[in-house]
Amino acid sequence: MQPTNLLLINADQHSTRVLGAYGNPVVRTPNLDGLAARGTRFVDGYCPYPLCVPSRASLATGRYPHALESWDNMKPYTGAEAASWGHRLTEQGHRVTTIGKLHYRRPEDPSGFPDQRIPMHVVHLEVNVYSQLRARMPPIDQRQFVLGAGPGESEYTRYDRAIAAEAERFLREEAGGHGRPWALHVSFIHPHLPLIVPAEYLALYDPATLTMPAQWRPEEWPRHPALDLKRRSGSLDEPFDEPTIRRAMAAYYAMVTFLDDQVGRVLRALDDAGLRENTRIIYTADHGETLAAHGLWWKENMYQESVGVPLIVAGPDIPEGKVSRTPVNAIDAFPAIVEAVGAKLAPEDADLPGRSLFRLAQEPDHDRTIFAEYHGHMSPSGIFMIRDGRYKYVHYVGLDPQLFDLEADPDETQNLAADPAYADALAQCDAKLRAICDPEDIDRRARAFQQARIDARGGDAAVLAAGLLVKYTPAPDAFDPAPVAAREIEVAGGSIADS
Repeated sequence: MQPTNLLLINADQHSTRVLGAYGNPVVRTPNLDGLAARGTRFVDGYCPYPLCVPSRASLATGRYPHALESWDNMKPYTGAEAASWGHRLTEQGHRVTTIGKLHYRRPEDPSGFPDQRIPMHVVHLEVNVYSQLRARMPPIDQRQFVLGAGPGESEYTRYDRAIAAEAERFLREEAGGHGRPWALHVSFIHPHLPLIVPAEYLALYDPATLTMPAQWRPEEWPRHPALDLKRRSGSLDEPFDEPTIRRAMAAYYAMVTFLDDQVGRVLRALDDAGLRENTRIIYTADHGETLAAHGLWWKENMYQESVGVPLIVAGPDIPEGKVSRTPVNAIDAFPAIVEAVGAKLAPEDADLPGRSLFRLAQEPDHDRTIFAEYHGHMSPSGIFMIRDGRYKYVHYVGLDPQLFDLEADPDETQNLAADPAYADALAQCDAKLRAICDPEDIDRRARAFQQARIDARGGDAAVLAAGLLVKYTPAPDAFDPAPVAAREIEVAGGSIADS
């Protein structure tokens, strides 16, 4: 594979269900659809953890979150856990630049990314342990994100425009003339909530025309202790009426189109600089968005809407217009990025669990076992997922599992785990999970870390009394210090926008 530059474009909370190239006939995503048309789209892309911080640590290192001990949003990547692809490139003389959201610990950490522009990282890490109470955390008001969906500007829309502008400037003014291929990571925050979007984008969507998601009606909601806890913890167990859901969906669709416009700015700048023919591109997201499917919102679950992510690759040597059915994971980006620029993996990378996305795009479709996990807020126990062939297996430590046949039931409406006819499939999936990790041991380790942080802050009572001290991750002040109206992001009693 001939070395080229590498452009990694990252979104936040983008579901494959709301992307034209993935079959949605309503959403307007011409730039991402065009990227898919001139490259390869992986139908079954997954994140390793449906929450921002651990997923981004895995994207950086090519390793599963439990191997990094990145248990939740309060255990961000520092660079000490394992080498990042940034380390591999910079130590071999390649320029690496990041623009936008990283969600690591702090810029000065040795993460392997020395040139971080308007970065977003985890804030007030030492004191914000409230979410580590998990099932013991009192309900917080997430309803306002659905009820407050509508037109407007937020600091996140301003931030993403600034990210796109800096990427344009880099590509047009700095990207040429390097002796070795470079890597640029452009990381947007849309379509992450709040569901606030400029009016001109919202006007593109009539809520009445949108297709309602699977199991959105309360009488259809799947009942499981972990899912019931998630609804209850977010004050989302009281159903929304259909018009409210449709308004929120329209806002999310509009946010995806806003994101697509920012991606288009970056891709046009790449073309204007004459770099298209010498640059490979990866587009993905850190996790998806459930968007009322199965009576759930946001992420933090193992349904396809949440754990599935877009994965599109394009550039030299990448098949054009290909739709690959080989399952892939964001951990497959590490070896792809290192390979793309002509760098070499280190001996300590020999045990990386992923394979190069670019190589997988070139190969015939084949089955792979895909893994994901979750140990964060609103969960009663560790949650583990295996995608193996037609089956998806969800293992809840101490609770009943779920098993879905994705070929017969792509919307995951029928849990087959208790059906004797699927006992062999269930056992095989469980064995493949245990070949990757010991879920009970990992659950113990995650809980011990979280409880130690709670105890260091005075125990449950003290943490509960302090409440959720950080309500969201603010955009960097560097580009726009203007205050943001409270309705745009904040909520009484807490939010989930810190992820």
